[in-house]
Amino acid sequence: MELKLYNTLTRAKEVFQPLEAGKAGIYTCGPTVYAEAHIGNLRSYVFPDILKKTLRRLGYGVTHVINVTDVGHLTSDEDTGEDKIEQAARESKRTAWEIAAEYTEHFFADLERLNIEMPDFTPRAAGEIPKELVERIKSLYPRYASLPGHIPEQIAIIEKLEAGGFIYTIADGVYFDTAKLPDYGKLALLDVEGLREGSRVEMGDKRHKTDFALWKFTPEGARRQMEWDSPWGRGFPGWHVECSAMSMKYLGQTFDIHTGGTDHIPVHHTNEIAQSEAAYGQPFVRYWLHGQYLVLGEDERMGKSEGNMVTLSKLMEEGFDPLAFRYLTLNTHYRQYLNFTFMALESATEALKGLRKSLMDSEVGKPTPEWPEPKIPKSGVCKEFFKELCDDLNTPKALAVLWTTFRNKSISSKVKQELADFADRILSLNLFDYRASGLEFNIFDRTAGALYYSGDTDKEIVLLAQKRIEARNQKDYPTSDKLRDDLKKLGWEMKDTKDGYFLERHLKKP
Repeated sequence: MELKLYNTLTRAKEVFQPLEAGKAGIYTCGPTVYAEAHIGNLRSYVFPDILKKTLRRLGYGVTHVINVTDVGHLTSDEDTGEDKIEQAARESKRTAWEIAAEYTEHFFADLERLNIEMPDFTPRAAGEIPKELVERIKSLYPRYASLPGHIPEQIAIIEKLEAGGFIYTIADGVYFDTAKLPDYGKLALLDVEGLREGSRVEMGDKRHKTDFALWKFTPEGARRQMEWDSPWGRGFPGWHVECSAMSMKYLGQTFDIHTGGTDHIPVHHTNEIAQSEAAYGQPFVRYWLHGQYLVLGEDERMGKSEGNMVTLSKLMEEGFDPLAFRYLTLNTHYRQYLNFTFMALESATEALKGLRKSLMDSEVGKPTPEWPEPKIPKSGVCKEFFKELCDDLNTPKALAVLWTTFRNKSISSKVKQELADFADRILSLNLFDYRASGLEFNIFDRTAGALYYSGDTDKEIVLLAQKRIEARNQKDYPTSDKLRDDLKKLGWEMKDTKDGYFLERHLKKP
């Protein structure tokens, strides 16, 4: 099958053609680690996860990079204001390094809870951790401490731009001169001349409104927690140059796919393209994929500055399964607004439980560890499911294939098992985890007289179930019925099937 992706750069859906046969490189803009990521942020990491797993089913070897922005992201896109991490450190009376490390750990934990596969590389922008903090950071935040810094790579790009005549220096830093690049703004289709003519934004000493900082100087007489020496003076890198440096270090000067949120299109990604292509004189990224906002109500964007953040931790405190949120995101195409409400999340919770229950009711067991990992779909329903994913990651239609198949009683349990296994290796919804939805998959084999069950079912329940089997085998139906009622009072329902017996555990006892 061909994989078609909507390319923001061309505003069209295109067949994916890799730079190198059989390989695909993906860069995803990572978090600015000054606070816990909210669920709107996290949505931007679900669809690249689906993309990566889809590419692998097509036989590609995938290299995925997610960076950590731990310095340089200012409170304003106009290159003014305070560094977000330094600001958070000052307000909490902690070090900037501890703030960055703590929220990096939070981010990793959220990815794991959402079944988002860890990237192959997780570079961070800042330099080496100060010696006096190394041991503390290692002990409290080991994953952050293990990540490599990339200040030299960022300086190297700025030097390339300087050699090409693309930069100028003013009082507060080194800036990229966007007027030197004829196609600046092509990703966002910016009317650059119109912006310049109608500019009412305070520009300071910048030559043009669209010019952006590559290196910001530490103000004279001040000292930042995160600052480094450079050929232009002591300071720190601009936010945009960080992603160019880190993506090209691990994926090359031209690579296949760059993902992120739509909010990055007009400034961050536009500036990444400008500095990267100016520095090396070749195309930066071939396919740009952007996920749309998660909104509250009609069009209210979620964010820290808006004061309406909802985090994954908060959802878990309210009793929601993180995978219910993952299901909610998959039920809306990644390029469409996702309207979040707790009612919608409750519906997603029930829907995920319903998918699992449909499998259980069809007597579909979890594949054994030896079950082969499918790369190319064999059955018709697998092909139908995968066809939807290959059409610009259309997860809502892919989920519809699951619902239709699992509910169809004329389709064999073997085919359903094949589809569930194939789909779950991409959607990562733990479809066979019946216990997570308050269900229990147990088989009492009539022929062998043996008991098979998943997980640690209470011994009392197992004993009652075995006694009921014995009563039915002896045709003692009154006792069998009483034992079935006893199980129901304990929150379990025993179902008789042609092949054996099933126990279903209810979330609440009657």
